Amino acid sequence: MNMRIFAHHWTKFILACCIVQLGACSASTANLQNSNAGNNAAEQINGANPSVVTGARNELRNGPVTEDISRPTQIVVLGSGTPIPDAKRASASLALIYKGEAYLFDVGAGAIRNATKARYRHDIPALYPSQICCVFLTHLHSDHTMDLVELAYTMWWRRRDGLLAFGPDGLAGMTRALAQFMAPDVSLRTGGNQPTPNPLGYRVSATEISEGIVFEKDGLIIEAFDVNHGHVKPAYGYKITTPDKVIVISGDTAYSEILAQKAVGADILFHEVVSEAGLGGRSIFWQNYHNSAHTTSSNLAKLARSAKPAKLVLYHGLHFGAPEQQVVEEVQAIWDGEVILANDLDIF
Repeated sequence: MNMRIFAHHWTKFILACCIVQLGACSASTANLQNSNAGNNAAEQINGANPSVVTGARNELRNGPVTEDISRPTQIVVLGSGTPIPDAKRASASLALIYKGEAYLFDVGAGAIRNATKARYRHDIPALYPSQICCVFLTHLHSDHTMDLVELAYTMWWRRRDGLLAFGPDGLAGMTRALAQFMAPDVSLRTGGNQPTPNPLGYRVSATEISEGIVFEKDGLIIEAFDVNHGHVKPAYGYKITTPDKVIVISGDTAYSEILAQKAVGADILFHEVVSEAGLGGRSIFWQNYHNSAHTTSSNLAKLARSAKPAKLVLYHGLHFGAPEQQVVEEVQAIWDGEVILANDLDIF
């Protein structure tokens, strides 16, 4: 083959390769576009508000609007987990949404990230972190408080008002320590040329509570009551009453007659739980501890049989290697009411 014929065939070969490569690139681009469209559609199906969120948003509002105020009472699960790191569960946190305001009950690690997700998934402006007004702590264990600093200090300079925090003895000292920890941030932001619309937005107002009604506003009543979390004293559960719902939150507790009384006829009882199948594989030391400070599935079933809530939602579940759904079956073996194992971002 002479050089002219060879060059001719080589040129045809190169052109063919380029055409194939361009076709692959076009297909890849089309697949990427389809993938993005699918992701956008998934966001819309999941309830993103009202258009697809493509990046971080700086949200400001003067207060709830009529549409938010008119919504029924809702509870969003911001954290259904425990102190044990979990790739799919944040630590304990529940958000009450009432008349366009968000009231958090505990704020474990990951809760505020989930609040941001829930804000768009469920179209709840009050869950934008700097819009959250209040937090109520059941006790001061780390898995119930780790995101307190994130809640109080995320975009603090754009808060309408500083965070209101309610909880047991020790809360005031905790918030003072957080203020000291974050003092360099406050100093840098207020001492430079950054605009700070609310230079006092970082201040947390801490109220150390005792049993009884601890908060009332526009038909919302929040009542704290003692629960039995072993040697952790005080530890509280909360009863929430609005015009359309009664909700009881256990916090961390062993079986509690007081809690059973508070939960009688509740629309929703959120309760911690320990799987007996999982606990049985632990040492006697750990079995004794968890029986003294937490509620096993059979004891929770007995409590539910006494209180008869319309819906029993399990959160802060300790499974110890047992399949998660097994704890639901353990409760249902004794109580025939509705039982749901909560997942992060569930809404009720």
